[in-house]
Amino acid sequence: MPSHDRLRPLKAWRYIGAYSPELMLCIGRVRVGPLHQSFWAVWDRERLHERTLIGSRQLRLTPGRAEVNAPDARIALSFNETPGVETVGRSGASYAWTRKQGGVLLTGTVCLGGVTRELHARGVIDDSAGYHERHTSWRWCAGVGIGVDGRELAWNLVEGVHDAPVNSERTVWVDGEPREVPRTAGDGLRFDPQAERSRRDNLLIIRSAYRQPFGTFSGDVAGIALAEGYGVTEAHDAWW
Repeated sequence: MPSHDRLRPLKAWRYIGAYSPELMLCIGRVRVGPLHQSFWAVWDRERLHERTLIGSRQLRLTPGRAEVNAPDARIALSFNETPGVETVGRSGASYAWTRKQGGVLLTGTVCLGGVTRELHARGVIDDSAGYHERHTSWRWCAGVGIGVDGRELAWNLVEGVHDAPVNSERTVWVDGEPREVPRTAGDGLRFDPQAERSRRDNLLIIRSAYRQPFGTFSGDVAGIALAEGYGVTEAHDAWW
């Protein structure tokens, strides 16, 4: 995509989240015009380990692979990419695109403080790019779980972007099969936050504030009762 649509700079990001009972983590890279930011976080059920950096010195993201090489952390993940669910929608006078992959199996190792642990988890991958409105605000919920009937579930629910009544990015994957769901699909979800990533940036022209806790889910998603569920919620407000 071009670097600008008229005066609007391109905003783009890749977020990789892996959620399991033992470990939950995320790795990501964000671009707003010429500015680049990267981040990683691991919740090991005892402590939240995280870093947010200008640039991407500690991260390497390639198709099917994500790596972190930081002084206090080493993460190496492999996963099989899928076509995902793509959505294109208006954003003011311009447009934005996203692709979500749900229930992706991620395997690898996480080394923190000299202790290496194996990771075998399912998760959600968010690829987004567009010429979003100057002020953009959204609430997001992504997770994986098992239904009481044994089916594997994953979900991506959102308000504020790509949230039209139809042809939205709202998706629930049931045994790997995606289906668009209505705005009420998350009304039965209950979330227990356990460790929170939060950050405020004020670079004058660009301002951002977000909260993204890791935690567990209960209740039901799109009417399917959960036996267990893991993931994140997010509230993000950006002037960019």
